Amino acid sequence: MAKIKIQICNGTTCFVMGGGNQQALSEILKNKYQDKIEIEAVRCFELCSQKDAFSKAPFVKVDEQVIDQANIEKITKAIEEKL
Repeated sequence: MAKIKIQICNGTTCFVMGGGNQQALSEILKNKYQDKIEIEAVRCFELCSQKDAFSKAPFVKVDEQVIDQANIEKITKAIEEKL
């Protein structure tokens, strides 16, 4: 089975809106899902300018699914749905 790709936006807005806390998330997820996920910090998704399409930062992608106002519960739920 291919690994689930988790991308955490490190853009300024996402970082200020709580994305900095998402970096600690990587340790939590790595411990829980071990070899089932791949976590990557990305420069910016540029989703903040698409206000009609998405709610607000911080943004995380689980595979290609965009999660706005990302937190551990939303990200975990998305991972569980894919597993």
